[in-house]
Amino acid sequence: MKKDDKIWAAVNDAGEDLFLLPRMANRHGLIAGATGTGKTVTARVLAESFSDMGVPVFMADVKGDLAGIMAPGTDSEDMQKRIQRFGLADTGFTYTGYPVALWDIYGEKGMPLRTTVSEMGPLLMARILQLNDLQSDILSVVFRIADDNNLLLIDIKDLKAMLNYVQEHAKEYAEQYGRMSSASIGVILRALVALEGQGGDMFFGETALNISDWMQTYDGKGMINILDSVSLFNTNGKLYSTFLLWFLSELFEMMPEVGDLPRPKMVFFFDEAHLLFKDASKDLLDKIEQVVKLIRSRGIGIYFCTQNPRDIPDAVLAQLGNRVQHALRAYTPADQKAVRAAAQSFRENPSFNTVETLQALGTGEALISFLGDDGIPQIVQKAYILPPQSRMGTITDVERDQAVKGHILYGKYSRAYDPESAYEILQRLGIEAAAAAEKAKEEAEKQKLLEREQREAEKAAEREAIKAENAKKRAAKSVGSTVAGTVGREAGKTVGGLFGGKFGKTIGGNLGASLGRGIIGTLFKN
Repeated sequence: MKKDDKIWAAVNDAGEDLFLLPRMANRHGLIAGATGTGKTVTARVLAESFSDMGVPVFMADVKGDLAGIMAPGTDSEDMQKRIQRFGLADTGFTYTGYPVALWDIYGEKGMPLRTTVSEMGPLLMARILQLNDLQSDILSVVFRIADDNNLLLIDIKDLKAMLNYVQEHAKEYAEQYGRMSSASIGVILRALVALEGQGGDMFFGETALNISDWMQTYDGKGMINILDSVSLFNTNGKLYSTFLLWFLSELFEMMPEVGDLPRPKMVFFFDEAHLLFKDASKDLLDKIEQVVKLIRSRGIGIYFCTQNPRDIPDAVLAQLGNRVQHALRAYTPADQKAVRAAAQSFRENPSFNTVETLQALGTGEALISFLGDDGIPQIVQKAYILPPQSRMGTITDVERDQAVKGHILYGKYSRAYDPESAYEILQRLGIEAAAAAEKAKEEAEKQKLLEREQREAEKAAEREAIKAENAKKRAAKSVGSTVAGTVGREAGKTVGGLFGGKFGKTIGGNLGASLGRGIIGTLFKN
């Protein structure tokens, strides 16, 4: 709740108000505690207060109960007790709703939320796909090849087309980019197919989110952007957490350096924050640490909500100056160690034992330490969180549908479109290559046909030449036989006539034959 231009979050045991200073809100914060201890209510109270101050807010809703912020709260006996307990009746406390933009990666419970594969980048894509170091390196090379060839990676089919293209031309790229095994590319492709089945085909595409659209105000109040993450969280925790990391990274790169401001430009509440760091590579952890350290100078505040502070890496935990620690339970030696560690992170209050108090806190109670005007954490206080002014719980389907379709951004993000990108370009290149190959094949076959026809023509000419030569020889032989036969017959007749009778015929015939052989032999000798 806003009071004296400060965020009134709780009241301590002595009845003193505890404030989160707006100009210290960009120093980040932690809201921790076991399930059912009141973390969500604390986040709601802070989000409402930021909105009252004109600061846009983002909240990841993994339980499905944050959308009620859009509607005024309802009075009840319990609420009246809390109002009296905190003296809220005299402070202007009223039930009120807040401007809300509902989002959903699946487009079912909010406006569709999308980004492109290129904007996500190879490091975060590798985390979503759960790739090993070698496969991650290959994915980075594929992104590099796409960039070098001006191929946009908009959606998953673009990345799949790019991977197949690189696999087919691996030998050509090996000299410049290094060897890429087909087996590793196959693993990446299978991981992409699995991601498609988990909603990745809806998340990656156009129209991609323009982060500036989340930094809007309405009637002087900051817009509260709520990402319905129930289905996403249960289906693909990696995609959920990686989206949050991408969002931080994009915001860090987009926002200019502004230093400390009277109030933040935007504040984020990340529920189930342990998923951001689970199974993260060293490179990714380094990137997260860098963003958390530096993004506050861009006027951005980050508040991690988790069950136990030990879920957050020490390097990140050290950056969280504003802390609300709800009850922790210690059932095992490891739990007891975690409780002591959480207690030791506060400046000790001599009026109570922090370790014992931490385990005895009830729902809605917390140990609180906010940063003071000098930027130093204040002494820890046992406190009671104020009630929210908006509705506790969720909203009806009708209310949700009206809120989604009635939002000013609905027309921009409700329609998806598929611009020309890597898939279309590579498909066209493949068609052109296939057409060129077919044309080359036809030309080759045509050339073979011409060569075969030429060889057949040469063989036909050769056969004709041989046939002509044989005909010439036969003609010569025929002439010789005819002349010899005629001469022989005439000579035989003459001799037969001289000798007469049968003897004359015999001599004449033999003589004719002999003369014929002699003449033919003489002809071929000549």
